[in-house]
Amino acid sequence: MHLRPSAILLVAAGGAVGTAIRAAIGAALPPLGVVPVATLAVNLPGAFLLGLLLEALARRGPDEGGRRTLRLLIGTGVLGGFTTYSTFSLDTVALLEGGHVVEYLLYTGGTLVLGVLAAALGIAVAGRRRAAA
Repeated sequence: MHLRPSAILLVAAGGAVGTAIRAAIGAALPPLGVVPVATLAVNLPGAFLLGLLLEALARRGPDEGGRRTLRLLIGTGVLGGFTTYSTFSLDTVALLEGGHVVEYLLYTGGTLVLGVLAAALGIAVAGRRRAAA
């Protein structure tokens, strides 16, 4: 556990940055019909970037020193604030409550499948980059 004040500050600072970026994207991308594209626009790249970051850090050594700092600041902080599972959950409920069953199924299934694929792609890219180096 990282209950040291410095670790908490790293996560908080990164989270503030990630949340601000997510809010800007949310304001810039209105829903496409009833589909909340802004949530997709943050969660899918966020999954890719988190996979990329964590794999790249893991391939470089143990979670200590600068690697731990980057993981806490960028991974837990920035990307944790940037992505949003809670908004995704609320979006799915709103689609169902609005009677948009087809959109609900496509949005929910698409987010889950594409999110896993995005994370896997990030891991693969980091693995290839490290192997080529």
